[in-house]
Amino acid sequence: MQNKGKYYITTAIAYTSGKPHIGNSYEIVLADAIARYKRKDGYDVHFQTGSDEHGQKIETRAIEAGCASPKEFVDQVSDTIKGLWNLMDTSYDRFIRTTDDDHVKQVQKIFKKFYDQGDIYKGSYKGMYCTECEAFYTESQLVDGKCPECGGPVHPAEEEAYFFKMSKYADRLIEHINTHPEFIQPVARKNEMMNNFLLPGLQDLCVSRTSFKWGIPVDFDDKHVVYVWLDALTNYITGIGYDADGNSTEQYKKYWPADLHLIGKDIIRFHTIYWPIFLMALGEPLPKQVFGHPWLLQGGEKMSKSKGNVIYADDLVSLFGVDPVRYFVLHEMPFDNDGVITWELMVERFNSDLANTLGNLVNRTIAMSNKYLGGVLADKGVAEDVDADLKAVVTGCYDKVEKKMDELRVADALTEIFTLFKRCNKYIDETEPWVLGKDEAKKDRLSTVLYNLVESISIGAALLDPFMPETAEKIRQQLNSPERDFDSLDKFGVYANGTKVVETPEMLFARKDLKDVLEKAAEITRKQKEDFEKSQAIAAENLYKAGLGPAPAKAEDKADDAAVIDIPAKEEIEYDDFGKMQFQVGEIIACEAVEKSKKLLCSQVKIGSQVKQIVSGIRKYYTPEEMVGKKVMVLVNLKPAKLAGVLSEGMLLCAEDAEGNLALMTPEKPMPSGAEIC
Repeated sequence: MQNKGKYYITTAIAYTSGKPHIGNSYEIVLADAIARYKRKDGYDVHFQTGSDEHGQKIETRAIEAGCASPKEFVDQVSDTIKGLWNLMDTSYDRFIRTTDDDHVKQVQKIFKKFYDQGDIYKGSYKGMYCTECEAFYTESQLVDGKCPECGGPVHPAEEEAYFFKMSKYADRLIEHINTHPEFIQPVARKNEMMNNFLLPGLQDLCVSRTSFKWGIPVDFDDKHVVYVWLDALTNYITGIGYDADGNSTEQYKKYWPADLHLIGKDIIRFHTIYWPIFLMALGEPLPKQVFGHPWLLQGGEKMSKSKGNVIYADDLVSLFGVDPVRYFVLHEMPFDNDGVITWELMVERFNSDLANTLGNLVNRTIAMSNKYLGGVLADKGVAEDVDADLKAVVTGCYDKVEKKMDELRVADALTEIFTLFKRCNKYIDETEPWVLGKDEAKKDRLSTVLYNLVESISIGAALLDPFMPETAEKIRQQLNSPERDFDSLDKFGVYANGTKVVETPEMLFARKDLKDVLEKAAEITRKQKEDFEKSQAIAAENLYKAGLGPAPAKAEDKADDAAVIDIPAKEEIEYDDFGKMQFQVGEIIACEAVEKSKKLLCSQVKIGSQVKQIVSGIRKYYTPEEMVGKKVMVLVNLKPAKLAGVLSEGMLLCAEDAEGNLALMTPEKPMPSGAEIC
């Protein structure tokens, strides 16, 4: 195999706030497929991944989990992440943790170097902070008052901090992007970064925090810890031996600059603006390419534990196996648009592509070889025109796959490989080995046909290896085929004459029953929801104990929330009947008990500019003092009537449970007195 030089590929390091879902796992599988492909294609590959372990969010998560320290918490989560990456059969060369000693020391050196050369200065920050993203934003950057990245809440923050002079390097970065069109991919990501951030002008970046302690300390100013993104991004160089004092390792000199940073599109700003500028300040070359891959959505929605639509890789593996999950996430993810995952689509792909197209092809080829030829294969040279077309498709497949992989169009590369397998199935239909097997005079033709099939499948398995390594190995074992390097894939006839296939082929993929899978998926979802609710309850209790949250809701309150009441249906009304009723928000400004009744309260309710007197049978549930100040829902145009001799000019709306207990209906959000309820 020709040596094509070095190839350094990285993923974003996974944040240790919790277990990664299948959308996160997609990235490591994608990177692994590229790394494995490059190795087989003759490159000296270094593949790095890891876990990002510092920040305010981690500090909070550790308290919620009841851990003695943030380090105890990240040790657990990092092990979970690494376990998932291993489960998915990924071939990384280093799993770096930002708590690793070599990384911590270099981050401190890098921060000091920036400070000494005047790129960092001390100031104070006042702005809106998103704990989820560990990022500050100005008011103008917010979207509907929320974080522009994750859509979550932000809060005002003001603290002493060190700042990096981003504008010092902005023009140089703009020039680099303009002269290196391959640097940010896909192109839409490049346009977004240029138009939304670089061209309007970069603000200086906050690179330290003082409001929490879980981070790498600034060694010359112990009040500060290094901003989590400066800490995390530098892993790409610290993990291969970079030294800020100029004593970098031979490994660093060999592999840097990175050939590919593979990241999610949501963090592309950090990797294509902050990271290149940090490297410029260090005097180091920029990575050759940053690819911001799209998201894998569950049924069209972003996965969220609160929505209950999260799918994890280990759950998918338990139902389908490792390679089918690898195949699905790689095949279903377009180059620059979000992909979709559903249980139904998984079953469809498993049955059609894996069980039918590939599994059935291998199984029946081996079965026919045993039935008609005793399992011994040889090219007898009895060729027909149909053979040439098969060979052209098979021997031309590598070039097509290579072109797609060069463009990082991994899904398209997989499609090309399965086009090869589909052509093999068509060849079986064209040559009809079962017919040839009935005629002793055509035995040599039959031998040639089955040899051509095994040779073709062998080439297909070699190409499939980076994407589905376990499956490719199983195919080689059943065909008794040697492992082929890519240099031999344009040649037909490498498979040795006289080789014997296994006597009893193993079924690669047994078809899945959709109903069965959906039942198991429902149980997985139910268990996840149950675990999530338990974890939320534990988190609330631990935050309360730490003095960082309110008292958790009582069990009986939760039981009330979960109760369901069915009441007899009343006669249907017309819309016009409903339209006759006028509902408005009222504010109770005074309330007293009705002397002649044990049940009634008399409230003075301000509704817009008028005040109405309303009598309600809720004395058992509210005191007059509790009533004052409440915003309530009022039926305003109810005909006045006297209750216990007191005039009532409307009705307060209440909900009633199965035991007859009443609760006033109040607006979910602050609403002005007089607001119409519609």
